[in-house]
Amino acid sequence: MTGSEVRAAVEWLASAAPDPDACRWEWERDPRGIALLPAGRRWDVLILPGELGCPTLDVLTRLIDRPGPVLADFGEARMGFFVPPGTVARWVGTGIRGAGRGTWIVVPYPGRPAGKVRWLVPPDGSGTLTDATLLELAMHEAAGSAAAGDGD
Repeated sequence: MTGSEVRAAVEWLASAAPDPDACRWEWERDPRGIALLPAGRRWDVLILPGELGCPTLDVLTRLIDRPGPVLADFGEARMGFFVPPGTVARWVGTGIRGAGRGTWIVVPYPGRPAGKVRWLVPPDGSGTLTDATLLELAMHEAAGSAAAGDGD
């Protein structure tokens, strides 16, 4: 990420915080490089198990040029896809956790390694999110491919 891309991503992410200035100040000085940000205002996050999340991201990147931001925890055991606010309240899929209004997520500083959580697709600062319908279709394709591979 270039310096201007990092600044744009930081501004977009910090805009979700109750106090964006305090968020930026703390974030830039925290040696862990993480911030707690509220979900449900600018985005929700759908959290997929890694065995589904990795192939889903592969499908998404074949379908569209750039999905919304995607986080992964250490070892990619879980992946968080940033989707429009309100998605979690309407989501009915099983096995998928969600972070929506009233929840907080750990977010690493864009462009900087942050220990146990990292960006697989960093935010671009424009507010791009993954369309929930497209994400669901990508999950179905990824799960179908995995099931077909298990039978071979």
